[in-house]
Amino acid sequence: MLLGSAMVQGQELNYLDSLRTVFRTQPEMRKNPELLLSIASEVKFPDSAIYYSHLALEVLDSNSSKQLLQRAYKIQGANWRLIGEYEKSLDYLFKSIAIAESLNDPLLLGATNVEIGNTYSESGNFIYSATYFDRGLDYLRKAEDTLFLGMALYNVGDGLFDKGELDSSLVYTQEAREIFKKYNRDLYEAYSLGNLGRIYAGKGDSRRGESYLNQAISILEEVKDYSAITDFLLSMAEVQFDRENYDLAIEYAERSLKAAETHELKRDLENVHLLLSTLYERSGNIPQAFDHFKQYVIYKDSIRNIKSIEEMANLRSDFEIAQKQIEVDLLSEREANQRNVVIAVSVALFLIALLAFGLYRRNKHIGRTKKVIEREKSRSDLLLLNILPQETAMELKEQGKVKAKRFEAVTVLFTDFQNFTHFSENLSPEELVKSVDFYFSKFDEIVEQHGLEKIKTVGDAYMCAAGVPFPVEDHAERMLSAACDMLAFVKEAKELKTEKETRFDVRIGINSGPVVAGVVGRKKWAYDIWGDAVNIAARMESCSQSGEINISENTYELIKDKFHCHYRGEIMVKNKGMMKMYFVKGRKHETQVNVA
Repeated sequence: MLLGSAMVQGQELNYLDSLRTVFRTQPEMRKNPELLLSIASEVKFPDSAIYYSHLALEVLDSNSSKQLLQRAYKIQGANWRLIGEYEKSLDYLFKSIAIAESLNDPLLLGATNVEIGNTYSESGNFIYSATYFDRGLDYLRKAEDTLFLGMALYNVGDGLFDKGELDSSLVYTQEAREIFKKYNRDLYEAYSLGNLGRIYAGKGDSRRGESYLNQAISILEEVKDYSAITDFLLSMAEVQFDRENYDLAIEYAERSLKAAETHELKRDLENVHLLLSTLYERSGNIPQAFDHFKQYVIYKDSIRNIKSIEEMANLRSDFEIAQKQIEVDLLSEREANQRNVVIAVSVALFLIALLAFGLYRRNKHIGRTKKVIEREKSRSDLLLLNILPQETAMELKEQGKVKAKRFEAVTVLFTDFQNFTHFSENLSPEELVKSVDFYFSKFDEIVEQHGLEKIKTVGDAYMCAAGVPFPVEDHAERMLSAACDMLAFVKEAKELKTEKETRFDVRIGINSGPVVAGVVGRKKWAYDIWGDAVNIAARMESCSQSGEINISENTYELIKDKFHCHYRGEIMVKNKGMMKMYFVKGRKHETQVNVA
């Protein structure tokens, strides 16, 4: 578990609340880079940190404060690392270190080198990580801030642990702990104890390892640092797994799973589901093992992009390779023909005649080749449009990248099939895919009819948005109309199903608000949206009921004059508190849907 530099500036929650209050209530401060970077440094979720530091970078330019630019790039790099985008992380971190070098500040140089070492360490490139860790340590030993030095030593120890060099990892971790003791903060002690526990367990001293891990978990539960708790609980489960104490291992793994689910730590969810699958298999509970393995696959796919998008991107890559090969072949032919011209001129008019014939055939070949290239280019463009919106695809082709954009008024929809896990256990893979494709193909038609943008599918979940990539005033009304059509189709399909067909009930959740949209990945692109509005839409779906469209108060205020709605009251939402919700019953000029 790497120790992030944001912990240096960790302050009380009310400090972050006060910063956000300024951001919300004082519009003139929303372009203040110092405020934006302060919020980015304090928020706990990587997506939020990336969003606020990106806003700061939009304000800053080459004439701005170098210190602010360096800090913005470093925050971007550190948080792209946290979500597994290592190439993007390094891109920002190398920009950050270039500015730090121009400032000749040992503290900035040390901290940024360590952060680059963190990225290489997490991506498995331990040779580069060791180089940057050593460089960072050299700079930090010259600086006066020993806390940054302690964090660097801790991260070096963490990287050595991942490499399996436990003795060296122990030396660095113990040195870091001695520095942390000077600051008398429980959080630093917890991280040190946790890593010491993992090291001793790895060295075969499982009792000492278990003792340290338990102390670390107890402290982290008090300070509510759940990211580290999930990691150390998982280590405790692995200790019990090695002892073949499967029941206790499952107990620790389930606690890790609960913490990861509460705080939506996708990378931790992937690891803990995989471990639980193995544990339940060893304990003889095959259905539970299978269920956790399916969840592992779902989270693995959500982190690494959807397979269909990968296949389309691979097709485009194949085309580009083929196009390059055609160009090489044409160049080779041209050189050969030039040699033939020299020989023909030197020997006789007879050979010139032969050359003319050869040139005639060559021109025909080039003409055919151009048609092949144009046909393949059109095919490639169509594939790209299947992956990305047209405007985004054009921007990607022209500039080689897509700039993220903020949309102030967007409505987001999530669907989820009721009891899908139960049905999936009793269906063959072919039947399961056929059933899901039956619904999603129709949803695609409905989305296109109403001028919406399909974002992605993950497992049995379907996500779309109105108001991206082109803003529209009636985004909420369009989405509600589409949702009613989806619900009507699902209901009709269930009523008309035959004995051989599998049909589901569906839950729908909708919310409106601002989002950030852009393309993730460099080779295997995916158009996606981020923001609190997306998270709330997902919560509306999870709080919905079978056969119902559940909307937030944000969406209700936009459509209340055109749709019949049933007020559900205030309902507790994870990480959001109490929120008002409404069931949509249909348009006011039409018959209500599923009237309660």
